[in-house]
Amino acid sequence: MKTITIVIPVYNEEEALPQLVRRLDNMSKSLTNIKCDFLFINDGSEDQTLEIIKETRKTDPRVNYVDLSRNFGKELAMLAGFDYADGDAVVVIDGDLQQPPELILEMVKWWKKGYDDVYAVRVDREGESKFKDWTSRVYYKVIQKMTTEKVFPLAGDFRLLDKKCVQALRELRESERYTKGMYGWIGFKKKKLTYVADERAAGQTKWDFSKLFKLALDGITSYSTIPLRVWSYVGFVISFFSFVFLLIEIMKTLFWGTDAAGYPTLLAGILFLGGIQLISLGVMGEYLGRVFIETKNRPPYFIREKSGNDSNIEKSKEDKA
Repeated sequence: MKTITIVIPVYNEEEALPQLVRRLDNMSKSLTNIKCDFLFINDGSEDQTLEIIKETRKTDPRVNYVDLSRNFGKELAMLAGFDYADGDAVVVIDGDLQQPPELILEMVKWWKKGYDDVYAVRVDREGESKFKDWTSRVYYKVIQKMTTEKVFPLAGDFRLLDKKCVQALRELRESERYTKGMYGWIGFKKKKLTYVADERAAGQTKWDFSKLFKLALDGITSYSTIPLRVWSYVGFVISFFSFVFLLIEIMKTLFWGTDAAGYPTLLAGILFLGGIQLISLGVMGEYLGRVFIETKNRPPYFIREKSGNDSNIEKSKEDKA
């Protein structure tokens, strides 16, 4: 009998957990010849999330957990899930119930047909503003223009991954991770499903504007070096026009003499070029900063406590190494 490990990264989801566990349990009862276990990755929750998981485990031995030492963010929490999952396939799902657990049944059906990565694309989200939906679509179009790799618009982390995909993702140990891009980079046979995202079952979203902006920036800098190349082109164009302007000024001086006027133009030019230089240095700094972080070679996360079958956990760690 094959096993599917459902990985659920959670951060302060005490209100939604009981309903999530109930729906996952009902879903798993509909699977035939498939064994399910649930691996919660507690990403430094400050409420009663971990305590609720422990209480649930007392009545349901399929429930396991990994408690991270602090809040490392969802990207690294998912990496911990990949490291400690030992099923023949892994399903990643959020803990806020915006993604319907019942869709896992459809994912399993396509997995049995030979697909390695069955991913779910959000076609609509209840309660989401039109502006946020528009910016999301524009972002994916921009990032597709900036890379030769395949980008899967509006495809998040809600997906079923065969153990081959999981093993490949384990080997990618970047600290500044953009897992949505890694799914496409590793390849394998993919199948697209669609769903309508529900509103949060409880609590508040953990993704404010600054976190979303950082995630978008990580996606661009992880996918492509085009931002660096663009500033090379901008520098060339500005240098060309500056040279033309210099020739014009030389000719004016030779034929009409010098003129002390032009201070506002000179000041505007200096400020413009200074701004361009600072922006280009900022872009280079983003890439250089990521190189600096990666060269530290720090462990991506630390664990305070874990449960489950330790032999399977250690086996997963050995396979990753």
